[in-house]
Amino acid sequence: MPEHEDDHLTPATRLLEKRREMAEVEQALAAQKEEFQMKMESLQQRREELERKEYQLKESLLKFDKFLKENDSKRARAIKKANDERELKKAKEREIERLKDETAELVRGREKLQRKLEKHTIYHKYLDRVLESAEEFHEIREIIARYDTLTATHLDLLTAENENQDRLESEKQNLMKYREEKNNEILGYNNQLAAIQTKLDKAQSTAVMWESQWTHIKTTAAKKTLLLGRIKMAAHNLYQLVMQHQRSRRHEEEDTEDTNQQLDRIQQYIMDLNQITADIKKAEALAASVTQVSSSN
Repeated sequence: MPEHEDDHLTPATRLLEKRREMAEVEQALAAQKEEFQMKMESLQQRREELERKEYQLKESLLKFDKFLKENDSKRARAIKKANDERELKKAKEREIERLKDETAELVRGREKLQRKLEKHTIYHKYLDRVLESAEEFHEIREIIARYDTLTATHLDLLTAENENQDRLESEKQNLMKYREEKNNEILGYNNQLAAIQTKLDKAQSTAVMWESQWTHIKTTAAKKTLLLGRIKMAAHNLYQLVMQHQRSRRHEEEDTEDTNQQLDRIQQYIMDLNQITADIKKAEALAASVTQVSSSN
């Protein structure tokens, strides 16, 4: 029944009722807003308290960490010092062993050189005899220098010969590679030439075909143009006949040169004639039936 009661309320009463409802809603929203504000303030206080406790905890952790690091640093320095001393001792011992080995190696080298010197004494005696018999040398080092020069010259000649052989072989390889590349290029050019010739033959065949089609098109177009001219001429003649017949009854018609419009006029005229003919046939049939009825009576 409230719906029927609202139907009898005046617009002013309804407006007051709506305003009252809006005021109640606004009061409820204000109360919720105040409650929410109080909750937010409480949360802000708790957040600040938690941040303060967190800061104190971080300070304590930093102090404790610093204490641990200082103890670790002291212990690490003590361990490092002990390790350094042990490493230094081991290094000294290794150095002593190395020096002993070097001394033994030097002794063995000296003994080896002494044996080699005693073994090569024969060559020194031989060079002395050569020096006595050769007039162009006055000292043994001149003979050795001459030998070194000849040996170096021989090695240079061998090196030059090997380089020349390598260069000759490289040039042969380059020549073979060049010939192969040029043969491949010639083969490629021949293939391209054959492909181009094939395309040329196809293009010529296509050109002949299109020329034939173009000639056919021109011939067909000429025939169709002639036929179209004849059709237009016939349509124009029919149109003139229709217009002459219509001008005898209506003088307001105007001539047109548009073939489509002329054909439309001719079609309309034929349709009118067909309609007239149909009407005449109906009238004649009706008259004949009336005559038959009259004769029977």
